[in-house]
Amino acid sequence: MPSLIDMRRRIRSVKNTQQITKAMKMVSAAKLRRAQTRVIASRPYASLLKKVLANVAAAAPGGDGDESNPLLARRAESRVLLVVVTSDKGLAGAFNANLIKGAQHFMKERPDATVQLEMIGRKGRDFFRKRHAAISGEYVGLAARSAYADTAAIARKAADLYCKLEIDAVYLLYNEFRTVSSQKMTIERVLPVEMPDAGAPVDYIFDQPPAEMLADLLPRYVETEFYRALLESTASEHAARMMAMEAATSNAGEMIEKLTLFMNRVRQASITKEIIEVVSGAASAE
Repeated sequence: MPSLIDMRRRIRSVKNTQQITKAMKMVSAAKLRRAQTRVIASRPYASLLKKVLANVAAAAPGGDGDESNPLLARRAESRVLLVVVTSDKGLAGAFNANLIKGAQHFMKERPDATVQLEMIGRKGRDFFRKRHAAISGEYVGLAARSAYADTAAIARKAADLYCKLEIDAVYLLYNEFRTVSSQKMTIERVLPVEMPDAGAPVDYIFDQPPAEMLADLLPRYVETEFYRALLESTASEHAARMMAMEAATSNAGEMIEKLTLFMNRVRQASITKEIIEVVSGAASAE
C-alpha cells in the first residue's frame, strides 16, 4: 500500500495537470472565438462566388462554361493530388487521427491510381513521412497565420500541375466546422472545377466576354476553396482541443476525488494501526 507522502505527491501532480488543462481550454476558447468569426465571415463570400461563377458559366459559350478552359477538363483519375489539412499541435482529441484515417481510406479506395500528398500541418506530415508516403509538398505554421497568400500559393501550384497534365484531379481533405462539439471530416474535389447549379438565370451586362471572365474567376474560386478549408480546419482544431481539455480537466477532478478518498482511508488505517499498537503495548506492560 502506498504511503501518505506518495499519495499527497500524486494528488499534487494531478492538480498541477488539471491547472494546465484548464488553462489550455481557456486559451483554445479564446482562439476559437476569433477563428469562428473568420469562418462565418468567409462563408457568404464563398457562396456568392459560387453563384456568380455559375451565372457566368451559364452565359459562356455552350451554357456550361468554356470547355477549352484547362481547369474544367475532366480526365480519368490515374494521378491524384490529395491536400490534407491537419494541425501543427496535438492534444486535440481525434482531430488528426480521423484525418489520417480518412487519407489512408482515400488511398485504399484508389489502388490503381497514383496518389500524391500535399500536407498542410505538422501532425499529418510527420505521420506520412515516417511511412514513406509520396509527399509532393509540406507546409507548417499556416494555421497560426491564416494568411490568404499562403493558401493561394498552394492552390496555384495545384492548378499549375493540373493544367500541365501532371495530375488528373485535386481533392481537399479537412475538418469542416459545424459546432463547438461537432466537426465533420470533408473530402472535396476542387479540380476539375464542378460548376454549381446556377438556378434562376441572372441577366448580367458583361463588359468583356463571359469566357474571359470565367477564366479569371476559376483560379480565384480554387484559391478561395483552399483558404476556406484552412479556416474551417483551424476553427475545428480549436474546438476539438477545447473539448479535449475540458474532458481532461473533468477527468482530473474525478481522479483527485478518488485519490483523496483513498488517501483518507490509508491515513485512517494508519491511525487505527497506531492506536492498536499503543493499546497492545499498554496491555502487555500491565
